[in-house]
Amino acid sequence: MTADQLVLFAILAVAMAFFLWGRIRYDIVALSALAIGVATGIVPVQQTFAGFGHQATMIVVVVLIVSAGLTRSGAMIWLTRALASKNRPVMVQIVIMGTTAAIMSAFMNNIAALALLMPIDIQAARKAGRPPGQTLMPLAFASMLGGVMTMIGTPPNIIVSTFRADQTGEAFRMFDYTLHGGVVAIAGLAFVTLIGWRLLPLRKGAEQSGTAQLEGFISELVIPEDSKLEGQRVRDIEAKAERADLAILSVLRDRKRRHGPARNLKLRGGDVLVVSGASEGLEEFRAGLKLKFHDKKTSDNSDKEGTDKTAGKKDRSIDTAIGAGMVMIEVAVPHDARIVGKTAQSIGLSWRQQAILVGLSRQGRNIRDRIRRSVIHPGDILLLLVPEETRTEVAEWLGGIVLTGREKAVIHVWKTAIAIGLFAAAVLAASVELLPLPVALVFVIIGYALSRILPLDELYSHVNWPVVVLLGALIPLGMALETTGGAALIADGLMYLARDLPPWAALALIMAVVMTMSDILNNNATTVLAAPVVYRLAELMEVNPDPFLMGLALSASCAFLTPIGHQNNTVVMGPGGYRFSDYWRMGLPLEIIIIAVGVPMILLVWPV
Repeated sequence: MTADQLVLFAILAVAMAFFLWGRIRYDIVALSALAIGVATGIVPVQQTFAGFGHQATMIVVVVLIVSAGLTRSGAMIWLTRALASKNRPVMVQIVIMGTTAAIMSAFMNNIAALALLMPIDIQAARKAGRPPGQTLMPLAFASMLGGVMTMIGTPPNIIVSTFRADQTGEAFRMFDYTLHGGVVAIAGLAFVTLIGWRLLPLRKGAEQSGTAQLEGFISELVIPEDSKLEGQRVRDIEAKAERADLAILSVLRDRKRRHGPARNLKLRGGDVLVVSGASEGLEEFRAGLKLKFHDKKTSDNSDKEGTDKTAGKKDRSIDTAIGAGMVMIEVAVPHDARIVGKTAQSIGLSWRQQAILVGLSRQGRNIRDRIRRSVIHPGDILLLLVPEETRTEVAEWLGGIVLTGREKAVIHVWKTAIAIGLFAAAVLAASVELLPLPVALVFVIIGYALSRILPLDELYSHVNWPVVVLLGALIPLGMALETTGGAALIADGLMYLARDLPPWAALALIMAVVMTMSDILNNNATTVLAAPVVYRLAELMEVNPDPFLMGLALSASCAFLTPIGHQNNTVVMGPGGYRFSDYWRMGLPLEIIIIAVGVPMILLVWPV
C-alpha cells in the first residue's frame, strides 16, 4: 500500500465516520474531505472543483428542477386527487397508492412523489379510522422502488450512467434500467402489498395517530382598560409568553380578529389575546400581566377543563381564534431540513415567516413541554399556524413536506398540458437519440420558465444544494480512488473473497455490500465511491462491467433497513409512528427479494 493510498483511505475512513455520526451535515463533511484531499496532494489542484461541473452533478440539478415544474404545474396534484378515495381496504390502498408512487418516481424525484401522495394516504387513514403506519412505510418503499426503472428516477442511476460514459465513452440511456428495474419493482411491490405491511406492528391510539396535535387548548385573555400593557406591542410580550410556554395566536379588537399574531400591533385596553398552551402556563401568564378571562365560559373552560382535554381535540374557538388569513398546516421534517437541530425560536420562525409552532409530534408521541424551545429532529411532525398565502413558502423555507393544506391548490389545465407535453417531448427526443437527455431536460426547464410554470425567482429554490455539494466534493475523491490505485487495491481484496465464486454470486455479494452501505450512508456517496471499485473488480474477473454497474445502481437505491438510509424513510417515521427497529421487519425480507430477483434479471438483460 502506497503513502497516497494510506492518506486517501484515512480521509475516506474519517469522512465515513462523520457520515455515520450524523451530527455534521453530509455536504460539509464531503467538502472538508475534498479540502484535505487537495491540501495533501491526493486530489490535484486543477481537479478541485471538477465534480461541480461533472455531468452527473448537473443532471441531478436539472432533474430536480424539472420535477418541481411537474409538481407546480398541477399535473401530479390532478393525479393524486383522482386517487383520493377514503374507503378502500388496506391492501387495495397499498396497491393503488404504491403503484402510483412507483410510476411517478420513475419520472420525477421520488421524494417529491412521496410528498404529493403522503397527505392523501394520511387523510385516507384518518377517515378510515386506521393507523397511518399500516400504509405509509409501504408507500415510501414503493416510491423508492419506482426510481430504479429509469435513468432519472434516482441519483445513483445518473451517477452510474455518467461513470460508464467516463470509462467507455458511452453512457447508459434513459430506459436501459427499465426491464430489470421494472421486474424488481413489481416483485418488491407484490411483497409490500401482500405480506410486507402485515409485518409492521399495529400500534393503536395516540401513539400512532400520525399527526402533530394542538398543544393544550385555546383561551382568550382580556387586557384591562388601565393595564400597563397599553401602548406596548405584541412582540414586547412574546418573551413572557414563551417563558410560560404559550403561543400568542392572534388579537381580537372591536370584535374583529387581526391577521395572525399581529406582532407590531400596539395593544389597547379591551384587546383580547388569543393564546394556545397548557393550563399551568396560562395562569402564570395571566397573573403575571394582570389579564382577565374573556368571559365566564372561557374562564370555566380554562380553569376546569384545560387539564382534562386531550391534545388534538379542537376547542370551540380554534377555527375562529387563529384569525383571518391564517391556517394550520402539518409539516414533516426530513433529515436535511433547515430546522433540524434547531428550535423554532432560534431559527426565527415567528419573526422571519410570521409563523407559530403550536404542536410537535415525534415518532407518534406528542411533545407538550416548551415545544418552541425543543430541538427539532428528523422525522418530527410540526403543527404550524401560518399565513394562508405563504403556507407553501413557509414549508419550503423550513425544508419540510406539507401533510395538510394542499387541498385548495388550483390546477391550471393549460399549464398542466404544457408541463406534461414538454417533458414527454424531452423523453421522446432522448429515447430516439435526437438529443442527449440532459440537454433535452434543459429545454424543458426553459419552457417551464417562459410559460411561468416555474417563476424565475424560484427556479433554483427547488434544487437540493446539499446533495449537489456532496456530489461535487466526492467525485474528485472518487477519481483519486482510481488514480492512486486505491480502487484496484479494494477490488483485489474483493477478488480474493470472490475468487472461487461464479459471476452471479459476485454480483449478489456486491449488491449485499452496497445495500448495507446505503442503509447507513448517503446512497449518492456510496455510489460515487463504489463505482470505480466495482468496475475494477469486473476487469479483474474479465467479465462485462455493465451488470456489476447495474447491480450497484439498483442496490444503492434500495436502502430499506433504517430510517436514515433514505430521505423517504425519514419523512414517514413521524407520521407513521415508526421506531428504528420497525424498518427491519419489512425492509430485510424486501432487500433479500431484490437481490434474489435482481441478480438473475440483470444477468439476463446484461450478460457477463
